[in-house]
Amino acid sequence: MRFLHCSDVHITGDYKRKGLFELGWRRLPALGELFIKGRYRNFERAPETVRQIMRDAERHRAGHVIVSGDVTAYALEEEFDGARAAFEPWASDKQRCTVIHGNHDTYTPGTMRDRRFERRFGHLLESDLPEVSREGPYPFVRLLDGAAVIGLRSARVPFVPGASFGVIGKRQLEGLDLALADKRLDGRAVLVVVHHAPLTKAGRPDKPNHGLVDAKALFQRLPGSRFAVLHGHIHHRYHHPATGDRPHIFGAGSSTQAGREGYWLIDVRDGKIAGSEMHTPGA
Repeated sequence: MRFLHCSDVHITGDYKRKGLFELGWRRLPALGELFIKGRYRNFERAPETVRQIMRDAERHRAGHVIVSGDVTAYALEEEFDGARAAFEPWASDKQRCTVIHGNHDTYTPGTMRDRRFERRFGHLLESDLPEVSREGPYPFVRLLDGAAVIGLRSARVPFVPGASFGVIGKRQLEGLDLALADKRLDGRAVLVVVHHAPLTKAGRPDKPNHGLVDAKALFQRLPGSRFAVLHGHIHHRYHHPATGDRPHIFGAGSSTQAGREGYWLIDVRDGKIAGSEMHTPGA
């Protein structure tokens, strides 16, 4: 089975027309990122790029698309609407698509209170093993041809804007243990999807205010080439092959950032990760 893995597509609303009251105080630092650091310009073509990636999924005969979070810029309603539209028709079918929360999708308490992500993508969080879920729908499990996809949530509403580290937490890890012990996963490759990076491109833990706090605990549960962790958050694309004590790690980078567009194709065969290729949209 072939998987297409993309991430951090950051569908961006029209912030030039938004008043400060409408945006709220938590988004005020984001205006510097958008208009001074260039994020607005870098992602203005994101919807078109996502649609091209979905056409590529058909062309490359992918069986399932995995999006490891950050479908929005800063969790506006219109951004979630734009993301859902861009990922159609794949996003309509949980057998063909997995999407998890990223830290930009959990940017404010109001975002979570209004269930903005769930109203567009909640059907993709439904689990084939609902008995293992411990924190809302997480972890959820999708049983596919020769593989299992397990979604974990590491993204939380930050105490202050700019705090963007990730935590899976003991409850989800307990649920992951139950899933991995289930006989229905026997003989399957296991692709665990989490937003925050367990390792950087250089193969080191990320900075404390940006990384995955419980990466070591995750690795302990996923030793060897049967397992892979698929993540986003860091806007670099890389693969660290599996070792005897940790899984494959695929960082999808930002699939729509101008000049860095791209995604992974990951092939699963005989219960293992059989191969992978990086691709540029439309190439």
